[in-house]
Amino acid sequence: MRFGERLQRLFIAGLLPCLLACADPIRADDGAGAKETPAPIHFGILPIGSAAESREQWRPLLEDLEKNTGHPVDIVSVSSYAGLSGAIADKRVDIAFLSGRLATEAVQRQHMRVVAQFVRNDGAKGNVAMLIVRADSPIHDLKDLFAKPGHWRYGRGEPLSVTGYVAPEAQVFASRGLNSDTFFAHVRVSNHQNNALAVVNGEVDVATCNNPDLDLFRQNFPNEASQVRVIWRSSLIPSGVLVVRDGMPEALREQLIAFMRDYGHAPGAAGERERTNLARIPDLAGFDAADESVLKPFIDMEFQLIREQARNGRWISEQARDARLKQIDVDYQSAVHQLLRH
Repeated sequence: MRFGERLQRLFIAGLLPCLLACADPIRADDGAGAKETPAPIHFGILPIGSAAESREQWRPLLEDLEKNTGHPVDIVSVSSYAGLSGAIADKRVDIAFLSGRLATEAVQRQHMRVVAQFVRNDGAKGNVAMLIVRADSPIHDLKDLFAKPGHWRYGRGEPLSVTGYVAPEAQVFASRGLNSDTFFAHVRVSNHQNNALAVVNGEVDVATCNNPDLDLFRQNFPNEASQVRVIWRSSLIPSGVLVVRDGMPEALREQLIAFMRDYGHAPGAAGERERTNLARIPDLAGFDAADESVLKPFIDMEFQLIREQARNGRWISEQARDARLKQIDVDYQSAVHQLLRH
């Protein structure tokens, strides 16, 4: 081999390790200079009306949240209470708007914490469950309803719905020793908007509703809403809440909570714009600071229902019934303790 060729090979052999040694630091420098994409915030929305409608109602507020935090916001909007509960259980939700029973489950079993409560446009921190009929219905009040067991058709919400199931079941049916699933000739389970339409269309005779959904129904279907009449209203039920997942980075968690609590309170034109965005969400004026204690009325209502069902159930003996009632009281105290210790 010629001297020149040998010298060229030695030069290449010496240069190659140097190039390889220098390559990693160059890549590391490039990686350090690259800007990482912030992790998305997954925002769960309990649907009022359809899931698509709820997404559109919340969109302007969540766009502001995205700008404020610098994190993209992924909307988790589902068509059922069970679907949202499943998403929370699977840790696919970081922050969510929930009604009381869903929120209680999320706090007790799914590592979420209450950070705020909804405030209505009239300043109240609660809603009212309702039973509605057609304006021309022969059912004028609860007396007419109960006069014909096994005759009427009923539209109610899912078991996780407070105004669609728990409140009317506890305050109307179980308190009279009845179960709606066996009292009516037929039971249809859907959301408040669909059930209101079913009343107007004569598909059911009576249905559950609440004041925000009835207001939305009047807005979307004014002609049909004029054909609806309310025959029963519940006691005031605490409003829905915002819950945030444990384990979020603390700085982002605090930024998220501060944004939601402060939204709509800015001075001047900025505040007006935020309040306009809030007004897109039915009956919402803002968010007040809250903790898990706001959920106790939901536990009280749920156990009221359980007690009434047990008290009026069929038992092999009074001793068996009394033992069950005693166990319900123990379970209630345990549930309250578990809720309030957070």
